[in-house]
Amino acid sequence: MNIPFLDLKRQYHTIADDVKVALQNVIDKTAFAGGPFTAAFEDNFAKFCNTKYAIGCNSGTSALHLAMIALGIGEGDEVILPANTFIATAWGPSYVNATPVFVDCDEYFNIDITKIEAAITPKTKCIIGVHLYGQPFDIDGVKAIAEKHNLHFIEDAAQAAGAKYKNEVIGGFGAMACYSFYPGKNLGAYGEGGALTTNNEAYRNHINKLRNHGCEKRYHHDIVGYNMRLDGFQGAILDVKLPHLNNWNARRREIADRYANEIKNEAIKLPKIHSFSESTFHLYVVTVPDREHFIAAMKEQGVGCAQHYPIPCHLQKAYAHLNYKKGDFPKSEYLASHCVSLPMFAELTDEEVNFVIEKINAYNPV
Repeated sequence: MNIPFLDLKRQYHTIADDVKVALQNVIDKTAFAGGPFTAAFEDNFAKFCNTKYAIGCNSGTSALHLAMIALGIGEGDEVILPANTFIATAWGPSYVNATPVFVDCDEYFNIDITKIEAAITPKTKCIIGVHLYGQPFDIDGVKAIAEKHNLHFIEDAAQAAGAKYKNEVIGGFGAMACYSFYPGKNLGAYGEGGALTTNNEAYRNHINKLRNHGCEKRYHHDIVGYNMRLDGFQGAILDVKLPHLNNWNARRREIADRYANEIKNEAIKLPKIHSFSESTFHLYVVTVPDREHFIAAMKEQGVGCAQHYPIPCHLQKAYAHLNYKKGDFPKSEYLASHCVSLPMFAELTDEEVNFVIEKINAYNPV
């Protein structure tokens, strides 16, 4: 048996007929750049997230960029975010010439709320919490700090479409939430895509202009804008997928529960899961003493694994000018050196999950 880390083809085969119809509809209407299919998805995604508005854009990275502009964040400002995240979280502040200020993660791999206040300065304007790997962070804790210090608060929900915090779908807790629909995500497009959700009409109207060359009426450019629309094909595909998302996420949770309950190898440290969260398990991340040895051993046994974010943000060359050093954020650095993502996608069969668990339990560390 050969178990891939991820297989997008399997999901496609379950919805292929609907996808083909949706794509043909876009072609028939020649609605390629934004348009009615994107608008329909935006309406449905806003309902899914229990927010007033969803604004599609061309990537999750652009969503973070647009959020910074809409909040008025710019040169001289600071934005606090976790060191343990995909680099795009930091790009948002950097694109508007603000400074990302990193803090360590906690034992749940998310932003450590006990470290945030020490990082706040008079220049701080915003805190970005990341629902990393699909698990909601301590929203109430972060939000309380933001409110205490009169700071904006944003959810980076790039990996967490459909996740729940205290039985409420994430996406409406902060000023905005930013989503990625990169193909490998739980709700993935067939190309690049992203969105923002918000309950604030002013933010929604501003972002609508920003993503569309700064105009509301064609050729009337009220502000300097960008070409960051979500294209019609991606809007149509995402709208086909959205009704399936809760079931797909539920299957991921079933697989995660089996990993948590049946992996007994003491060399494998399983992730901690908050009792208040309902994760999407975009990734199921464990830590091991020797990552290279483990991944090689699993590959030899027919189990595909991956490593995500092997260099934490504060040690990336792009941020060398911020003068962070190794040892500043030990938990993030340990995770970066020891994390492994196990096979995780909704179409994994029970037999395949059995196989993965069997091989992991039989693994002998160096």
